[in-house]
Amino acid sequence: MEGILGTVGPLILMFAIFYFLLIRPQQKRQKAVAKMQSDLKKGDKVVTIGGMHGIVDGIDEEKVIVKAGDGARLTYDRQAIRDVKND
Repeated sequence: MEGILGTVGPLILMFAIFYFLLIRPQQKRQKAVAKMQSDLKKGDKVVTIGGMHGIVDGIDEEKVIVKAGDGARLTYDRQAIRDVKND
């Protein structure tokens, strides 16, 4: 019995450390991004995953219309919005 615990114990400890240092923080980040994407509203200043900065001009369930530069309007999936800026 002592030999099994000595063999399996370090594996369990490594999994616990891996979970708390990598998996759990990633899950928290994913929840925060999903909440941000669901809370988007017209007028928000956003950054896309491609790095384009713009202002939300229109929004529906799946798509976001972003106004950029000289009145150009680009359509993106909600999941393509990486960040909302509070400038």
